[in-house]
Amino acid sequence: MAESRFAANVIVPDWPAPPRVFAFTTTRMLPGNSLPPYAAFNLGLRSGEDESTVRANRALLERAFNLPSSPRWLQQVHGVDVAEFDCPHPNPPPQAEEAKADAATTRSAGVVLAIQTADCLPILLCADDGSEIAAIHAGWRGLAGGVIDACVRRLATPASRLLAWLGPAIGPTSYEVGEEVRTAFVERDASAETAFAATRPGHWNCDLYALARQRLHALGVIRVCGGDFDTCADPRFYSYRRDGARSGRMASLIWLKTTADSA
Repeated sequence: MAESRFAANVIVPDWPAPPRVFAFTTTRMLPGNSLPPYAAFNLGLRSGEDESTVRANRALLERAFNLPSSPRWLQQVHGVDVAEFDCPHPNPPPQAEEAKADAATTRSAGVVLAIQTADCLPILLCADDGSEIAAIHAGWRGLAGGVIDACVRRLATPASRLLAWLGPAIGPTSYEVGEEVRTAFVERDASAETAFAATRPGHWNCDLYALARQRLHALGVIRVCGGDFDTCADPRFYSYRRDGARSGRMASLIWLKTTADSA
């Protein structure tokens, strides 16, 4: 995959994906170009760091991990739109070309899907036969709005044949929210109440992982792995809740290898 200093500093999903599906999540511990407070491998163009530094990290990401094409970065807006990509990104990609969406799908080998996060939940999906993949950016607004539903319904694979991995996100003990967040979920699905634990008047700890599992299970996606991270408490990860507006971004990447690559 990559030399040891890079490979040792990413999170590789522990899920029973078919051999042609490859995925990982970057961490801030990778040897990149970012200086404090973004050190060291910030991939977010909208994080406040100098654009040239972020683009240098993105270029290093491609080289260090020998990506089959430039990632399909999204302009994430906490919505429910899903982008579909049917061919790999040209190398180098047009700098201004980013689809405004919070999820992406592909059935084409060599297309690298990318989701940026710094507390929000990255969700990776794949068909159990390796025929298609998806990546979802799921903050609380996207989860409440139905971004998981929108993405799963865009896939050709029946939900019962999908695998899901929940990547690094803020954990329930670190994520206190107000009434508006709890109401947004409970009004849509009363069972979501179990994902909230009261802390002080009008506030609850929110379990994004539990909320995502509930939606996936309701849609028929039963095989769900991951969900045991806390970006706010773990210094390996960027965290907007912990570091504020000057937080960098990790990336969760997924792509389909060619048949020859998988052999």
